[in-house]
Amino acid sequence: MNVNKQLNNFPIDNVIQLIRKKWVVQIINDLFFGKTRFHEFKENRPKLSNRVLSSCLKEMEDNGLIQRIVDKYDKKNVRYYLTEKGKSLNKIIYEMAIFSVDSENYTDQTKTELKSVFREKLL
Repeated sequence: MNVNKQLNNFPIDNVIQLIRKKWVVQIINDLFFGKTRFHEFKENRPKLSNRVLSSCLKEMEDNGLIQRIVDKYDKKNVRYYLTEKGKSLNKIIYEMAIFSVDSENYTDQTKTELKSVFREKLL
């Protein structure tokens, strides 16, 4: 295998392509924190329209990051779950969260508490 040729197709670009849309990382984070339903992803995000959320979820499903499960008895009961591929983003999401915490002007106690929650949920 020609490593130089492979580096021309920078491997990190593959990850960026998967999470490049505005809401994708937030949805993945929500899934790690136990949210599974459409309306839960919209909570506290007034600028996230139904159309954009539907599009993001569809693209994430097409990319193999999430699985859509429809209840066979209640077709309106739809839940989303991370696939193994989606779960494998945990370390990336964790590092992004830690970077964000370290970059903000939180108190040391708040930083410690946030990092503990992220460690618990993401690692």
